[in-house]
Amino acid sequence: MHIITRLRLVEFWEKHPDSKISLLLWYKLTMTANWQNLVELRKVFSAADQVGNFTIFNIGGNKYRLIVFIDYTYQKVFIRHVFTHADYDKDGWEKDGWYE
Repeated sequence: MHIITRLRLVEFWEKHPDSKISLLLWYKLTMTANWQNLVELRKVFSAADQVGNFTIFNIGGNKYRLIVFIDYTYQKVFIRHVFTHADYDKDGWEKDGWYE
């Protein structure tokens, strides 16, 4: 999978250093993946959820949320948001234009 863009992960772990190891693990596992659908993705990330057009990953023992848009046809993962669990629970992130 081609991940666009790693910079969002870096910016997040610079503010939340305890997320770095978990985000790097997600990044490495995703870079080497060749998922064709959510079922295949869940073989690696069993707790991943689909919300509209987004896939939501629990990061760092459910402390953080990584929100991505995955284009399985072109093997691209677009990182839309990385949140603390508290920020994820606030309304509004799903209104970023890619939701539906």
